[in-house]
Amino acid sequence: MMKNYIIAAVLLIIVSACKENKKAEVVETTDYKNEVLDVTTSVYPENLTKVFNAHGGIDVWKSMKSLEYTQNKDGGEEVTITDLDTRKALLDAPNYSIGFDGEKPWLLNKTETGYKGYDPKFGYNLMFYFYTMPFILSDDGIKYSDAEPLTFEGITYPGIKISYDNGVGATPEDIYVLYYNADTYIMEWLGYTVNFVPGIDTEELHFRRYGDWQKVNGLLMPSTITGYGFKNNQPTTPKSPNVFTNVKITQKVPDASMFVKPEKANFVD
Repeated sequence: MMKNYIIAAVLLIIVSACKENKKAEVVETTDYKNEVLDVTTSVYPENLTKVFNAHGGIDVWKSMKSLEYTQNKDGGEEVTITDLDTRKALLDAPNYSIGFDGEKPWLLNKTETGYKGYDPKFGYNLMFYFYTMPFILSDDGIKYSDAEPLTFEGITYPGIKISYDNGVGATPEDIYVLYYNADTYIMEWLGYTVNFVPGIDTEELHFRRYGDWQKVNGLLMPSTITGYGFKNNQPTTPKSPNVFTNVKITQKVPDASMFVKPEKANFVD
């Protein structure tokens, strides 16, 4: 009885504390089923819990099973579908398909020329991690601490530093810093180090700015993520944004067969 009472109290606090930036809402779908879930946010720092709440709530995120979005690439539209429980993934474009079957990534080149793009070993979920901020920061094996705030164009954004336990992910040495609006707790910036690209500084922060928020199935998700130049751990000037359309987040588990390597594809080491 006491356990049930505590869970109910925590969920009540989450709901009452939830804030939404109405100006950020662009698109809204309403098929989310309001189910009571046995999810507690007490394992997260208070400020990160408030960020989760501002984006729709960690309980809503953890109820979802599938994420899909589309990006325009040079060769045409790239559609990404990810199983949110297993993290199996499929990126399908006119010239290639990249997948992850739960154990190994694979590449299907649909042209007679060599594939040009991110290494599929990292590329199958690279943009997925950027896109699913802040919720991806609820994964297991993450350590949280306060970070120095970011000041940009006269506005100061508090920061939360994220690091990983050894053996978590392909590059556990990566560092992320989530910067949020001090009033609304909406995520505004992500600072991050890069360890999978040869020949670059692995300690200096790179930056992406989040904006044009859309509300999809109860969750606040970005329509654009804009990379910035950087110097001395500060963002400088914006680059062309990544634009996300046809975003779908559902409680329906995706068909597992779509993640299986096609006969003509090759596994990537």
